[in-house]
Amino acid sequence: MTVLVWFILLLVIVLLIVVGVYLWTTYNGLVRGNVRVNEAWSDVTVQLRRRADLIPNLVETVKGYAAHESEVLADVTKARSEVLAAEGPADSAAADDHMQAALQGVLAVAESYPQLQASQNFLRLQTELVDTEDKIQASRRFYNGAVRDLNSRIQVFPNTIVARRIGLKTRQFFDAPEGTIDPDPPAVEFGSPAAPAVSPPVAG
Repeated sequence: MTVLVWFILLLVIVLLIVVGVYLWTTYNGLVRGNVRVNEAWSDVTVQLRRRADLIPNLVETVKGYAAHESEVLADVTKARSEVLAAEGPADSAAADDHMQAALQGVLAVAESYPQLQASQNFLRLQTELVDTEDKIQASRRFYNGAVRDLNSRIQVFPNTIVARRIGLKTRQFFDAPEGTIDPDPPAVEFGSPAAPAVSPPVAG
């Protein structure tokens, strides 16, 4: 063989190695990103369900002091059902938006009943809701960050070819439905003025 043939063969081998390494690293990176998104979404759903589990006790506590506030209690119960039935980020975001509105209704009721605000059971639920809302916000931010990273990688050429070949698609963000919530929504507070606020989750 001539030197030219050997050079061409060497060049082909080098190109094959480079392509192979690229495909291997790209595949592994996309799979890891997808797993990270799945794990982050699992954490979001755990926190949403944890808050939903607090709602029945919240309803019963409010009933003990304001049983005639049936509309507010029905709204909270309905919102809980929506959260539990939601499938995927879009449905869950819409259900979460309804839950925030329902909790605002509970806030209005609580402010009208000093004895309710002084209830130890209500104060305990308040603390647990505050803690859960903080965790929902944190897990939501982490999930949206993981989705942003994965989607960015998938949409870059030629990564998109690899993603298509292995069946990966861009993922949905956990965002409030457009037009349903203010960019800077008011905090939801329970109990006494000294109690910490339950801030609605912020996407991103």
